[in-house]
Amino acid sequence: MITWSNRLLLMTTLLGGSNSIIYAQTTKPLITVERLTPEFNKLVGKNVNARIIADGFAWCEGPLWIEGHKMLLFSDVKKNIIYKWTKEKGKEVYLNPAGYTGKVPRGGELGSNGLGLNIKGQLVICQDGDRVVSVMNAPLQKPQAKFIKIAANYKGKKFDSPNDLAFLSNGDIYFTDPPYGLEKNVDDPLKEAPYQGVYKIAKDGKITLLTNTLTRPNGIAFFPGGKTVLIANSDPAKPYWYAYDLDKNGQFTHGRIFYSAKAASKTAEGMPDGLKIDKQGNVITSGPGGIWIFNKTGKLLGKIKVNDLASNLSLSADEKTMYVTSNHRVLMINLR
Repeated sequence: MITWSNRLLLMTTLLGGSNSIIYAQTTKPLITVERLTPEFNKLVGKNVNARIIADGFAWCEGPLWIEGHKMLLFSDVKKNIIYKWTKEKGKEVYLNPAGYTGKVPRGGELGSNGLGLNIKGQLVICQDGDRVVSVMNAPLQKPQAKFIKIAANYKGKKFDSPNDLAFLSNGDIYFTDPPYGLEKNVDDPLKEAPYQGVYKIAKDGKITLLTNTLTRPNGIAFFPGGKTVLIANSDPAKPYWYAYDLDKNGQFTHGRIFYSAKAASKTAEGMPDGLKIDKQGNVITSGPGGIWIFNKTGKLLGKIKVNDLASNLSLSADEKTMYVTSNHRVLMINLR
């Protein structure tokens, strides 16, 4: 059964050939599953199903499943709110304000974006409006709009709008910094750096610029072992996923294109955006048309096409459930 908005509708599932389509009583199915390889079937079973668990947002992003508390956190970037979803209570306001704490009214993507947990179990927040990466200075179960800035500038120049986070087991945090949080994007007069960067926050607080060559760095995640990182580039001119190896100092080396979405971006909405990498090294990422799944070598295994723009995703601890932020709503997809 799939829920469309808050209504229960009769579903019809067609399973045949290499593809399966899950239909709802609407003009579009919630998801369409495109099976390209046998490996895909091990990750996405034939009984895959989806439902909307929360909606009514302006633009949701940065989902984070926290297994210990059985809760999903996610950002409404335009409303400056972090929401919480639980099976028992549904959606609730978790933190407000979440990304912009200034007093001067402003528009655009001013709220929080990417969310994550550091090695101490604290909530780390990409704060678009404040242009910083911060740690919430409060317990997860008693959130407060109190923040400790852990990255505010690089060599005196403010970041544009920190977007997404990846964590190494040694405590280092990597983050991307595209211009989307600036009200006028790359043409905003408040933009200080002449490039878009990917940075590292070392456990001692030192900030290092890792690359300034990506035009729109967005989603970021490490492959198992922490020796290689994957970054989504959300630029229509260069809609690629890039891979970098890490040297002994945790800096980037051997940069290359992991996969190109150039052809697909001409026929489907969306860009390479948020991503996760599972325990086996499979890449699950939002891209043109929905969710793309690759193996660790960059072979496209299949897609879960979503009938609205998919921005990001999070996986449950057992990796059998995926939570997808999709425009004004959040989907829960039971993979197997």
